Formats: sequence, C-alpha cells, structure tokens
Amino acid sequence: MIRSDILKDIAPLLRDQLVVCNIGLPSQELYMIDDQPSNFYMLGTMGLSSSIGFGLALAQDKKVISIDGDGSVLTNFGTLPTIANNVADNFILLIIDNGSYGSTGDQPTYAGQKTSLAAVARACGCENVVEVQAEETGKALQDAIDGDQMTIIVAKCESGNIPVSVITMDPVVIRDRFMKSVLA
Repeated sequence: MIRSDILKDIAPLLRDQLVVCNIGLPSQELYMIDDQPSNFYMLGTMGLSSSIGFGLALAQDKKVISIDGDGSVLTNFGTLPTIANNVADNFILLIIDNGSYGSTGDQPTYAGQKTSLAAVARACGCENVVEVQAEETGKALQDAIDGDQMTIIVAKCESGNIPVSVITMDPVVIRDRFMKSVLA
C-alpha cells in the first residue's frame, strides 16, 4: 500500500473530524479522494501540519487529526517534544511513513533507514504511540478516535505517488470553510 491507499481507506473515518493535512501530494490526494469543509489543506509550510493541528486541539474541544509525513516530521522535529509536554487528549497525529519525501521526488528519508519515528516520539515523552503497517491504519485511527487519549500513529507504507491535480481552491476559501467547521 502507498499513502493514497491509506487515505482512501481512512477517508470515511475523517468525515466527522477536523483534519489538518500535510503539504503537497497528501493534501492533493485527500482533496481528490474526499474533499470535506472540515479538511484544512496545507498548501505550503512543510513540517507544520502537526504543529497547526496541535495548536487547534489545544484551543478547542473537538477531536483534531493531523496527517503528516515522515519527511515533514523530520523537518520540524521540535513538534514532538512540544506535543509530549503539552498534552491535548483530543489530538491525533497520524504520520504516514513512506520512508521518502514523497512530494519532492521520493528522495529517501532517515525514517526509511535507521530512524524510528515511533521510538523518537516515545523518547520525547509521547505516551500513546502506535506503529502499524499500512493495512492496520484504519483500525488504529478508529481506536484513537474512540479513545480519550492523545495518540501518535506511525503508519508504515511503501513509497509512491498517484497522479493528482493541484488544489485550485483559493486558500482563503479553504481557511474560511474550515473555520466554519471548527466553530460549528
């Protein structure tokens, strides 16, 4: 399974959640698979999906799911200790770990080599860290949604991209419809 297969599998679970999705291809894939007003598509700022989603979880009570990639988490390593030390039990960080920088040409990341993002998250102090294979992502995500504990899920999958179009929706429209979902 590749990232887009995981997104197809979990799309029904995301429909009633606030979702902040990683830049580039992950956002474009989620947009193509199942666009929802409650999805905030990152059109820039690599490495900040988890930070923005976590801040949103701290600011209100609804469940927030940040979908991030291993390359983005490696780009913003400071997010994991921040998450660990400022727990928000309404926050789920789903790291889709394909061992590559998928949006920039599939260059390998260290997560595809020796670095375990699950071990790093635990070392930072995150208490509920689950590592799964791609096929198990839906169950792990449903368990996290049903639970009342901040959860980090590292979903290991193969590298690969599907052809997608860019998101042509104006960023202001993306922001405004997402904010309406937050405030609803």
